[in-house]
Amino acid sequence: MEILGASLRICVDDLDTAIPFYERLTGGTAQRFERGGVQVAAIGSFLLMSGPEAELEVLRKVAATIAVKDVAEAHRLLTALGARIIAGPVPTPAGRNLLAMHPDGSVFEYVDQSG
Repeated sequence: MEILGASLRICVDDLDTAIPFYERLTGGTAQRFERGGVQVAAIGSFLLMSGPEAELEVLRKVAATIAVKDVAEAHRLLTALGARIIAGPVPTPAGRNLLAMHPDGSVFEYVDQSG
């Protein structure tokens, strides 16, 4: 499985207030989208999320987002290595994703760019 990079997940109270700091920090421009009632801004290696506390509580359990070449391949390898697939693979606005719990109990989101 080829890992292309990782994004840090940050829950914020106000996305509009947080975005300018991260845009200036990274020199990038926020790409915004909504998923499941949560507003998301992707800026460089950061994923800022804001929304209902019940949704954010679940999102806080995910340690990071890992970009991979192929989510289906990640699914096969993770399963073979003893990880538990919590959700997915499912299509998202940016590609496909899945949530997996590693044998040590840590939870990661894996995403690819295939639409």
